[in-house]
Amino acid sequence: MTGRGTGGATRGRPLRIGVLGCADIAWRRMLPAIAGCPDTRLVAIASRDAAKAARFTGRFGGEPVVGYDRLLERPDVDAVYVPLPVALHAPWVERALRAGKHVLCEKPLTGTPQDTARLVALAAESGLALLENYMFLSHRRHAVVRTLVADGAIGELRHLSAEFAVPPRDPADIRYRPELGGGALLDVAGYPVRTAQWYLGDELTVVGAWLNEAAAGGVDVSGAALLAGPEGVTAQLAFGMEHAYGARYVLWGSTGRITVPLAYTPPAAAGTIVVLEGRDGGKELAVPPDDQFTRTLVAFVARVREGVPSDLEGAPLVRQAVLVDRIRRAASAAVSASGRPARA
Repeated sequence: MTGRGTGGATRGRPLRIGVLGCADIAWRRMLPAIAGCPDTRLVAIASRDAAKAARFTGRFGGEPVVGYDRLLERPDVDAVYVPLPVALHAPWVERALRAGKHVLCEKPLTGTPQDTARLVALAAESGLALLENYMFLSHRRHAVVRTLVADGAIGELRHLSAEFAVPPRDPADIRYRPELGGGALLDVAGYPVRTAQWYLGDELTVVGAWLNEAAAGGVDVSGAALLAGPEGVTAQLAFGMEHAYGARYVLWGSTGRITVPLAYTPPAAAGTIVVLEGRDGGKELAVPPDDQFTRTLVAFVARVREGVPSDLEGAPLVRQAVLVDRIRRAASAAVSASGRPARA
């Protein structure tokens, strides 16, 4: 089903996109993809700061707009990309949907399962596309891995480990501001959490979790979680923003193992590998270069125009939000039981 928004059923012309906010991820990743994709046209970029909007449009095109509401009022915008801080996602995604715009929102869609469920339902009721930008799911090598698992290349899956951590940022970064939805659990943990759900299914139980809080600022800066599926398959997740960079996941089966290095941020212009280990030794499987940001954008356009289903929409978003919330609750309970603060 195509959307009932301003441009959902329009074919033969690029999808006209507006951007709410001038975030770093927009500058580095998504705006180059939007500007370079023949199926999209960048119409306008909105900011509360006129100079910032002008700087972004000077680099990528489109018209600078002061104020997010003014952009949503434009009839020449079919869809919006939302790279705002997490705490602003829910109100502005809702306003965009109510304005009849399709939405591609940076991850996580919201900071709570209740808000996520409400927005997913609103998009469905409105006949509009609402995708969450966990762009790594669009990279072709994960499809290679899923095929290997389905074909029995490592036997029966027994355990998954996934990790994603980044070095500390400037202390003024929004990720250290709790009022803006900062913290490692919302910013980086979603990648290994989504990986666990992708391979192990939706009925995961949180066996244990821990979050370390910053000495000042009140946000979690690292953590870990142990999950279990209904068949006894386990998942061990680690995440943080006070580490040397690391991003990989490992699928451990009864007869072999698959390792995916640079799992969440592979270079767009370079090929990647999948490491397969089995009874006969190990080998590296080469995957051609792939731009996961462009592929996500193409999937968004296909969802808007043709109603093509996406792993980045609907019920999976709600299930992930619920699981993240359970990890937070389990970590809070563990800290309380320990009798000591999260940061030793």
